[in-house]
Amino acid sequence: MGNYLEDFQPGQLFKHWPGRTITEFDNTWFTLMTMNTNPLHFDAAFAAKSQHGQRLVNGLLVIAIVTGMTVREISETAIANLEYESIRHTAPTFHGDTLYAETTVLEVTPSKTRSDRGVVYVESRGLNQKGETVLTLRRRVLIPRRPAASA
Repeated sequence: MGNYLEDFQPGQLFKHWPGRTITEFDNTWFTLMTMNTNPLHFDAAFAAKSQHGQRLVNGLLVIAIVTGMTVREISETAIANLEYESIRHTAPTFHGDTLYAETTVLEVTPSKTRSDRGVVYVESRGLNQKGETVLTLRRRVLIPRRPAASA
């Protein structure tokens, strides 16, 4: 299960499946569990007066779901997630939206100090059911090389 360093090539595109529909329960539970007190996430009357006219899904939940969708192809064999960078919310996410994810491999760098691993640098995008990009994030993942065949 999962990919090894040799399985990644710059420019490679992974379309992750399945999608995930975000419910009101998901958003409220995550928001309260993480002690986020911004009423835009759980107070319908307050959020109705905002520029979006409704509650927004907590941005950290969007990050967690999109990143989670990428695990099977990108980081299931990972030794470590080294860095998350350039995280951008490019459109709002609302209750009932379905998120999908895709990832492009930007760089593959074998380790200079340990021959059994390397770093894969990727950009993942979260898209809603309309195909609109709602999130873009880049991360570096430490990935092992494929184990040598057993003798």
